[in-house]
Amino acid sequence: MPEYPDLTVYLRALAPRVLEQPLEAIRVRGPALVRTAEPALAEAAGKRVLALRRLGKRLILVLEGDLFLVLHLMVAGRLHWRPRGAPVPGRVGLAAFDFPTGTLVLTEASPKKRAQLHLLRGAAALATLDRGGTEPLEATPEAFRAVVRRENHTLKRTLTDPRLFAAIGNAYSDEILHRARLSPVALSQKLGDTEVETLRRATVDVLTEWAERLTAEAGGAFPEKVTAFREAMAVHGRYRKPCPDCGAPVQRIAYADNETNYCPCVRRAEGCSPTARSPAFSSRTGPGRWRSSRRAAPPLGRRCQAAREARPRSSPTPKRGKSVHSPVGRSVPVGFPPPKGKGQGFAMGSVRQA
Repeated sequence: MPEYPDLTVYLRALAPRVLEQPLEAIRVRGPALVRTAEPALAEAAGKRVLALRRLGKRLILVLEGDLFLVLHLMVAGRLHWRPRGAPVPGRVGLAAFDFPTGTLVLTEASPKKRAQLHLLRGAAALATLDRGGTEPLEATPEAFRAVVRRENHTLKRTLTDPRLFAAIGNAYSDEILHRARLSPVALSQKLGDTEVETLRRATVDVLTEWAERLTAEAGGAFPEKVTAFREAMAVHGRYRKPCPDCGAPVQRIAYADNETNYCPCVRRAEGCSPTARSPAFSSRTGPGRWRSSRRAAPPLGRRCQAAREARPRSSPTPKRGKSVHSPVGRSVPVGFPPPKGKGQGFAMGSVRQA
């Protein structure tokens, strides 16, 4: 899902292309895209774009007549700038917005069509889409601390909750927590003032740096490679790859459709640094190489292993057709009648004597 850096690059690329330009037409291919009936999309035709905004993870085109065209890309929605009058692509195409300078095409490469388009009239209607999240780059240290401690959640959930912070998602929350050297499962209300301030600075630095990096990569062109997985990221999308700071293999916590990537040194509260390596790390094999060791297992794993070893083992039940040794010293085929005069019934893993 596009987050603050990606949305910022989109807004910067759209500004010179659509500001003060009339929206000539809206061509919708996916009917599930439009989430409002009044006002009708036809009312936006011919209206000039007065400003571009962002509301959480939504992009807003402010039009004449107190109209707001709000676009939520969700997970797989992407924007593309094409020559004027370009057709809406098949399969993945959802809509096209025609301007005198070109056509803005919306696509969604996912069978689950989740992207949303709203046309709203008035600021009051626009406010209904606001989830209430604080803009992390605009929050003061006191305001940031208050938001973090408002509810007692894991830091991963705190950063990605749109009711707490705006425009932070799965990808950049991993990068923020890695930069801050904080565990994704640490509870927000357990953090000290120093740790909260470290988290705030890491949030500002990561979001700002990536917004500038992506803008530089676009180089004035419209951004086409908007993705949550980038090679330059420290931990997100780098499961089992070495941490750039300590060499430990990046771990993950998978739940529902999301995945949290982190350095194991951070979860042990040792800090992520070249000197804070896992007990399973072998200096003889070099950084990034690991040897398996039972002693490196967590205490819970050792207890489970001891319990399994102490558990009495029952004799396996022989399969049908195999022979078992009867108490009287005769081998009897399993699942077949015993010899006449030596009992009744079938022998299924044991022999009953008459």
